[in-house]
Amino acid sequence: MLLGGPGSGKGTQAVRLAAHLGVPHISTGDLFRDNVDRGTRLGERARRYIDAGELVPDDITRAMVRDRLAQPDTERGFILDGYPRTRTQAVALDGIIASLGRRLAAAIHVFVSDGELRARLSARGRDDDDVNTVRTRLRTFHRYHGSLVEYYRQAGLLYDVDGEGEMEAVAARVLGIFP
Repeated sequence: MLLGGPGSGKGTQAVRLAAHLGVPHISTGDLFRDNVDRGTRLGERARRYIDAGELVPDDITRAMVRDRLAQPDTERGFILDGYPRTRTQAVALDGIIASLGRRLAAAIHVFVSDGELRARLSARGRDDDDVNTVRTRLRTFHRYHGSLVEYYRQAGLLYDVDGEGEMEAVAARVLGIFP
């Protein structure tokens, strides 16, 4: 799985790593969109929160992740992006993975300074990347991220990767974990 702040490039690196390893890239954002588009029970529940601009509750997200990880294409592995975001979610993910008879191989922490994150988010020009929203997103990120990183560090699964610099250099650092 890839961990990192908003704008850290974890999604971009997750796609590259999944292609490198020949396993699916699983993004919670994609899971939400897929379930909503297909009109699943979970998608309908999630839609209410998404449409209101709120975070999708853990129980819905956890159920979507569990359903996705149970699919046959994940048997050789998978790259998670966007989940878990909290220590509580990490513990739940451990349970999901264990129930499938698997184990997590690595948690890759793509770390980027707050100044760089602010610059990257502001440069994207998206409606949800204005100065106040970026500040709020970073505050929320910092509220949970430290304990999440420490959880995986204590489990011996954490790999810290410098996420600053050219995208290709970051990719080389991430891919170097799995030669």
